[in-house]
Amino acid sequence: MSGPVPTPPLSWSRELLALLSLSGPLALSNLTQIAMGTTDIMMLGRLGADALAAGALGVNLYFMAFIFGAGLLNAAAPLIARDLGRDASVTDPVRSTVRVALWSAGFAVVPFWVALWFSEDLLLAMGQDPGLAALAGAYVHMLQWALLPAWSFLVLRSFIGALERPVWSLAIGVFGVAINAFANWCLVFGHAGLPAMGIAGSGLATALSNAAMTLALVAVVVMAGPFRRYHLFADFFRLDWWVLTDFWRLGLPMAGTLSFEVTMFNAAVFLMGLIGAASLAAHSIAIQLASLTFMVPLGIAQAASIRVGRAYGARNRAAVGRAGWTALGLAVGFMATMSLTMLVAPRLLISAFLDPAVPENAEVVGHAGVFLMFAALFQIADGAQTVGAGMLRGLHDARKPMLFALFGYWGVGLPLGAILAFPLGLKGAGIWIGLATGLAVVAGLMIRRWALRDAHGLLRGM
Repeated sequence: MSGPVPTPPLSWSRELLALLSLSGPLALSNLTQIAMGTTDIMMLGRLGADALAAGALGVNLYFMAFIFGAGLLNAAAPLIARDLGRDASVTDPVRSTVRVALWSAGFAVVPFWVALWFSEDLLLAMGQDPGLAALAGAYVHMLQWALLPAWSFLVLRSFIGALERPVWSLAIGVFGVAINAFANWCLVFGHAGLPAMGIAGSGLATALSNAAMTLALVAVVVMAGPFRRYHLFADFFRLDWWVLTDFWRLGLPMAGTLSFEVTMFNAAVFLMGLIGAASLAAHSIAIQLASLTFMVPLGIAQAASIRVGRAYGARNRAAVGRAGWTALGLAVGFMATMSLTMLVAPRLLISAFLDPAVPENAEVVGHAGVFLMFAALFQIADGAQTVGAGMLRGLHDARKPMLFALFGYWGVGLPLGAILAFPLGLKGAGIWIGLATGLAVVAGLMIRRWALRDAHGLLRGM
């Protein structure tokens, strides 16, 4: 294999343009992924507050499983970026990484399928309302089959993203959202001659939509010109064990980092369920809106991993720094804008889920307005922590960020939220204060490590 070709770093403006061209489609593709869950919640809101609350419980159980795989499988992007940074003409290492990632998805999904099959029992063990647990279980029994196609889609998206051609996954994601919305309309309410399955129909709609998206992306990487030369599915049953080891060594800490964050938010959902159905429904609205905004810095973080990874593979220190700091500035600017939007127009945002003019919704709308205020406060920290982790992943630094996440989310954020909510009586507001604090702590630790990357030996050998 030839060594890295020495190239000067891009100017700040050109780096920003390169980052925007990559992160824009990735962020929008992330939005299409979360839009499926949001579509489910919006449809279920039309069935009533109980269906909305049960859908929130079910989505959060599913998302706990999904995010572990997302963290693990997204390791493909920095590994491919590093290899392409060393030599842009290579194909065998790229194909091997994709093959290992797809097999890893198949291995990892089985225990999650088993666990999700017992969703109702898990929710009852957590003290959730039996009626809501039963509804959520029916939803997850269908939704869980979306897991493997969704993970496979992420692997293929990492491949085309590392090649800096993410528009394909965006186009397919938009197609998937449209399919999901139509399938929800048919299967939840019984349109187009199909049975009205209620909450279970929403889960089935999302599973079918994810399968359609994955098949479409498989067709693209097999037939489209930029990807054909990699022959991704050649020798599919051959595993390179050293590549598998390298993949899991980076992917497991990445999965831990994302899982610690998401499970903090999921635990907050279950704590809200202990407060009451109105608080839980309001929380589901606020968290869906916060999740939507989060998808943009997540896309920027994914782009940062690729841009930093390419510079790291090429051993270009100046390009590493410029790619990272540009990504951080872009994410902070976007999240500041989203924070202002939440503070200025909360009722407009809430109206996408529930009609504020209906008297029966007054309690939920009131709680949601309060929770959105706290969501606005942590937007910048949320963007900074995820992009900080993405920048470090580009340097193949994942273990320390995982420990930062464990400390900030489970050592600070969740315990603080539980104490404020229950012993101190702040209820839902206390939980959201804890979430905001945990995010701020992790953001500070991530950015500090990036700023001191040379002192921590992350650029060793460059």
